[in-house]
Amino acid sequence: MTLRKTYEEQLQKLHDKLTQMGSLCTLAVQLAIEAVKTGNEELAARACETDEVIEKEQQEAENLCFTLLLRQQPVAGDLRRISAAQSMVSDLERIGDQAADIAELSEYVTLRDGPVAETLCTMSWEVVNMVSSAIDAFIRDDLDLAKDVIVWDDKADDCFMQIKSDLAAAIKEDNTQAGYYLDILMVAKYLERIGDHAVNVADWVVYSVTGAHSEEK
Repeated sequence: MTLRKTYEEQLQKLHDKLTQMGSLCTLAVQLAIEAVKTGNEELAARACETDEVIEKEQQEAENLCFTLLLRQQPVAGDLRRISAAQSMVSDLERIGDQAADIAELSEYVTLRDGPVAETLCTMSWEVVNMVSSAIDAFIRDDLDLAKDVIVWDDKADDCFMQIKSDLAAAIKEDNTQAGYYLDILMVAKYLERIGDHAVNVADWVVYSVTGAHSEEK
């Protein structure tokens, strides 16, 4: 097998590895949110198990990046893609961690019907869509979709601010439920962070395709 053939196969393996990590991240967030909605311990456990798989995939992807950088001396375009992949891997691993954090909170809190629950469900849908779309943008080198993900973060942030405001008002009205409200706020905060990591992935897609980060364009 020629060096070029080996190089191309390793690049494809890296591409496949990130695609797999992205799918696992989407699954972990979905499982964690459903666990909070239903109090289902099995779903929470599956979210945490998925995070463990993501961490294993992260190690393999990082090793592959180092191999490509140190042994293959990639050309400029491939160098950008490998460098972007290194950063994406870190963000995807953090998404898995925060999904696991949400799943662990489901042991103490189950979402109750009401305006906060509606906003949280909307926020979770926005965030899951951001994660899956950021990965789709990477898979297809879709610059427009990557930029859309970055813009969509405003919707997730608006949901978080609404939840924070509603919970503050609820605590003021009835502080006997403060523990529950604070747990829900933490769920929303983890979702906000997941959205931020999705934005980072999308921004690295922009860099991989154009050589510039989104804020530089």
